[in-house]
Amino acid sequence: MCGICGEIRFDGGTPSVETVVRMNATLFPRGPDGSGVYQSRRLAVGHQRLKILDLSEHAQQPMIDSELGLGIVFNGCIYNFRDLRVQLRALGYRFFSDGDTEVILKAYAAWGVECVNRFHGMFAFAIWERDSDRLILARDRFGIKPLYYAEFDQGMRFASTLPALLAGGGIDTDVDPVALHHYMSFHSVVPAPHTILRGVRKLPPATVRVIDSDGSSRDHLYWRLHFGQLPEDQGRNYEDWQEITLDTLRRAVERRLVSDVPVGVLLSGGLDSSLIVGLLAEQGQRGLNTFSVGFESVDDEAGDEFQYSDIIARHFATEHHQIRVDSARLLPALGDCIKAMSEPMVSHDVIGFYLLSEQVSKHVKVVQSGQGADEVFAGYHWYPPLADSERPLDDYAKVFFDRDHAEFERTVDPRLLGEDFSRGFVERHFMAPGAQRPIDKALRLDTQVMLVDDPVKRVDNMTMAWGLEARVPFLDHELVELAARIPAEFKIASGGKGVLKEASRSVIPSEVIDRPKGYFPVPALKYLEGEYLDFVKQALDHPAARERGLFRDDYVELLMKDPKKHITPLRGSKVWQIALLELWFQQHGL
Repeated sequence: MCGICGEIRFDGGTPSVETVVRMNATLFPRGPDGSGVYQSRRLAVGHQRLKILDLSEHAQQPMIDSELGLGIVFNGCIYNFRDLRVQLRALGYRFFSDGDTEVILKAYAAWGVECVNRFHGMFAFAIWERDSDRLILARDRFGIKPLYYAEFDQGMRFASTLPALLAGGGIDTDVDPVALHHYMSFHSVVPAPHTILRGVRKLPPATVRVIDSDGSSRDHLYWRLHFGQLPEDQGRNYEDWQEITLDTLRRAVERRLVSDVPVGVLLSGGLDSSLIVGLLAEQGQRGLNTFSVGFESVDDEAGDEFQYSDIIARHFATEHHQIRVDSARLLPALGDCIKAMSEPMVSHDVIGFYLLSEQVSKHVKVVQSGQGADEVFAGYHWYPPLADSERPLDDYAKVFFDRDHAEFERTVDPRLLGEDFSRGFVERHFMAPGAQRPIDKALRLDTQVMLVDDPVKRVDNMTMAWGLEARVPFLDHELVELAARIPAEFKIASGGKGVLKEASRSVIPSEVIDRPKGYFPVPALKYLEGEYLDFVKQALDHPAARERGLFRDDYVELLMKDPKKHITPLRGSKVWQIALLELWFQQHGL
């Protein structure tokens, strides 16, 4: 796991190494174990390394293969790199390192842009061809690894984080009205290529972009998720799907053990992370490091789920670390947490992941995490009503959107108004081929869009802020493809994730499986009061906020009269939502 950046020129000019050095310095937390900058003709690149595979200097980046005339900077992990290396050696390729970075280089040399279809893993990389001056950017199927870019006159910069691009300078920092609508309406999910800033874009997941020396480019979408059964699925019953699901998840968890350093687990106490622990124990892992975090309760709403994580820790005899965060520690950390966000992230549990990752990084460099199971196996409450909905767009918007377009028009300054971008986006996605039933349309949207730009981005940003690599077995693409073939009724059974729950009974205790559905609770940011409310007021009254003028004064006054009253359908604070956006701008000096 690492951080990458670069600048390429299309006018024959020399890229600014000083700019790349500044961007690279911003990426230091993502890769504190090594640093490198390389410049050749019209390209300069930077890399910060977190040593996980091949701890020697042979795997240092930027990596240059003079024999092939190729170079690479890479962020992520290719779990099947050893199998691919065997195949590539059989084709005559020679290796000078033992990690996965060089495998990507050789795979590109052998198979071109189609090499990404062979990768099991998470990745964002930039490969350049010495002789053609061509640049290739690529991102994994679910966008687990980020890749941002900014175009300028006769050139382009790219980086693992948006703040790294800001450090490079010359960015148009005006608010993107489309992104603002998504942020305020689509539960703060801003789909690629948009970001909250006009001048910054992000490469969509499952995309390879080939950029020629004159700046012209073409995108190749190399993977799509299709819902529906295959011929061999006919006749499979509920029990059959449980067995196949568990076997596929076993492989996904095992793949993510590839490492030259120990691997731990973020154990929330929910079904998903508990099942990962159980499967690792089943595979012979002993003394596994597991980590849980909890907060103080507010208004009788519990701030931790330790009772369930403790059950799993005892059952599998893990080295368990229970991290308690009191209010005195939470508020001072919010500023740094927001600064670690590449984009504004409104979910209350971001601060939880941030503080948890700080402690986890003191023990291990790699963890497995349970993100993705709810989207892939239909664990959320809005899926059952969509099973046979006659108005899927309306029904989805009713439960998922934070506010409708009419309220949005009352929320933001008139200069930022436009069409109902969020509803239009969801409608286009629902109409695309590959998912016929309303529930499948919602599952596909959430898996390929919401998951990418909410939970997955959140985990990447908060873990990498402390040089911690998070791996997500529920986003193994073979597992996701399997889940898309499972009849929806089997997934929404038992209150959601039915097929996964039943499959897990042979692995983990029933108390965890049959518990009420939980979440990562941070009540202090939902029910704003006291010093947290003062913190929000200060941000919204700041001169920078007044000058920016994103929100209408009368709307802000309405929310501030009774912050606890204004809660979104997904149980978020509308006050925190607008304050977080403003705090993000202020923390990044915008």
